[in-house]
Amino acid sequence: MELLSNILLAVLPAMVVFFTSFYLIKTFIKSEQKKQYYEFKTETAKTTIPLRLQAYERIALYLERIAPGNLVMRIYKPGMSARLMQSELLKTIRSEYDHNVAQQVYVSSAGWQVVKKAKEETIRIVNIAITRVGDDANGNELGQAIIEIAAQLEKSPSDFAMEYLKTEIKNIF
Repeated sequence: MELLSNILLAVLPAMVVFFTSFYLIKTFIKSEQKKQYYEFKTETAKTTIPLRLQAYERIALYLERIAPGNLVMRIYKPGMSARLMQSELLKTIRSEYDHNVAQQVYVSSAGWQVVKKAKEETIRIVNIAITRVGDDANGNELGQAIIEIAAQLEKSPSDFAMEYLKTEIKNIF
């Protein structure tokens, strides 16, 4: 029995020291991992936030460029037929979209869906306008019809998308 108590007297303090050391080292390692994680997040934010803001700027420019009024003013040339203007408008909308499609990497899925919907709705406005003016109309008449249809909407598709993206940008900060 005396042997057992001697062994316990020798082993018990060693076990207490071992478990205390183990706990302290484990706590220290966890603390260091958290510190490294936050440093990593900070460094990543320094890189990604400017890229994301740049993407939002490009998308804002895209939305501004496909806004019905701006689009008509940019594309219309005197003497254009309505069909030629429709073709040019649709080509421009799709080309601008294709040029900016990579920006979806930096925007939320919902945000990108709103941008796509703005594109589709703008195309729809152009197509509705061409049916209203007829085949023998000129580009000026088509432009006026597009602007009238857009004016009837509470918000243009571009304005709606822009408001949504502004909300997303506020959430970044």
